[in-house]
This record gives sequence, structure tokens and C-alpha cells, in this order.
Amino acid sequence: MAKPVLITIDDDPQVLRSIERDLRHKYGNDFRILRADSGATALEALKQLKLRNEPVALLLADQRMPQMSGVEFLEKAMEIFPEAKRALLTAYADTDDAIRAINKAKIDYYLLKPWSPPEERLYPVLNDLLEVWKTSFLPCFEGVRVIGDRWSPQSH
Repeated sequence: MAKPVLITIDDDPQVLRSIERDLRHKYGNDFRILRADSGATALEALKQLKLRNEPVALLLADQRMPQMSGVEFLEKAMEIFPEAKRALLTAYADTDDAIRAINKAKIDYYLLKPWSPPEERLYPVLNDLLEVWKTSFLPCFEGVRVIGDRWSPQSH
């Protein structure tokens, strides 16, 4: 089975590189980190992952993006991967939107920008979300393959 995926979405290239770097540093050994610069791009990636039966553990979206807000993205993503944990990145002024999003898009958490230092403001929250995801995640059973000669007693 492939590594579970963490996806981060932000239209600001500098912020996107920064969050991707922080995620890779902490979670790169256990998860595949993907990034997208828009909600539409991320939704396409999610559809491809669904087709390949690859698990998605976390969706981390910025609230303020053109064409599709973070809440709108998380609502649409929930239809594709309902079991994935959802977190919203917001500025301090957007906390009202984040609170509404908890009910509307059923997000699991919202994080305020900046999240520096990540050891205090980012990783503890994501650790908790990923731990909950791991305890409820059941990988797809792909069957058992027996390799041996058809008539061999050891194969039976």
C-alpha cells in the first residue's frame, strides 16, 4: 500500500512552499506530501488519488484563495474523501469564517497564520488529527496471494 497523502492548498507560492517544507520535515517519512496552488487543482489531484485507491489522511487549505475559498474546497473534498481530516488555515481576521466552517464543512480544526514555530503551533494539532485518522483508518483489503506450484502440497 502506498503512503497516505497529506495535501496542502494555498494560492501564495511562498506560504505554500513554507507549509510544504514544514510538513515534509515532520511527516515526510510516514506520509506523501502533495501541494496545490488552487482548490481546482487539489480537487483534480484528489480524484486521481481516489481512482488509484490511495488514502488521503489530511487536507490543509488556506481560507482566502481566488475562485474557491478553503471552506468551499473542503466541502467538495469531503464528498471525495469523507474520512480525511480537514484543517483550515486562516488569518486572525477570518476566525468568524473558520468557526462557521466547522459546522458547514465539518472541518476538524482551524489554524491561525503564522504557525511559526511549527513545533508549538502546527505539529501538535496535526499530530492529534493524524492520530485520530490512523485509529479509524482501515486500508482496503487487497486479498492474499499464494505463490507456489499449483499441485505442490506446500502451496495448499
